Amino acid sequence: MSALPSTARSTYRHGDLREALVAAGVDLARAGGPDAVVLRETTRRVGVSPNAAYRHFADRQALLKAVSDRALGFVADRIEDEVVAIPMTDAATHARSLLRAVGTGYIAFAREEPGLFRTAFSVPDNLASADAPSKAGAGGRTPYQLVGMALDEMLAAGLLPAERRPNAEFLAWSSVHGLGMLVIDGPLRGLTGPMIDHATQRVIDMVERGL
Repeated sequence: MSALPSTARSTYRHGDLREALVAAGVDLARAGGPDAVVLRETTRRVGVSPNAAYRHFADRQALLKAVSDRALGFVADRIEDEVVAIPMTDAATHARSLLRAVGTGYIAFAREEPGLFRTAFSVPDNLASADAPSKAGAGGRTPYQLVGMALDEMLAAGLLPAERRPNAEFLAWSSVHGLGMLVIDGPLRGLTGPMIDHATQRVIDMVERGL
């Protein structure tokens, strides 16, 4: 009896292998967070030799960076899910709803995908690349840009004084991110779903008053 053909792919069209490795890395991150993203396991899952990965990633950190960027795109997608559900109303109500949608979607992603949420912020970075296309979701915007969009709408609706708009992203982002981390990795892990929902809305209320 002849041996069954191997299901592992030995060749890839240009660009396919990189994408396959990132996808495998995302699966690992989803299950185990950033520490689970290793080159050897991604190549094993894809079905190529470990050396094949080095054609696309210089080292594990480079792969983790790509997976982190992809995870940020997923954060943006979850935020967009909340944004598209906002009904069209007057400018002020819509602006408040948009800010709430961004915060709600952000915390929801942390709760639903803790491994990817941890991975999204596991690579040292700065604001210089916060709007990089590699970090964008399907809608073409990054989480940072979505926060900025909400704040710009608050400004346009007269709910945010112009002198307080510069760097307001820092306040809004820090607040919801802190809650997200406390819920998945800190002392708030024991809160029930309704308690987290309530805390999320209170934090967003706090952000709006602080603006």
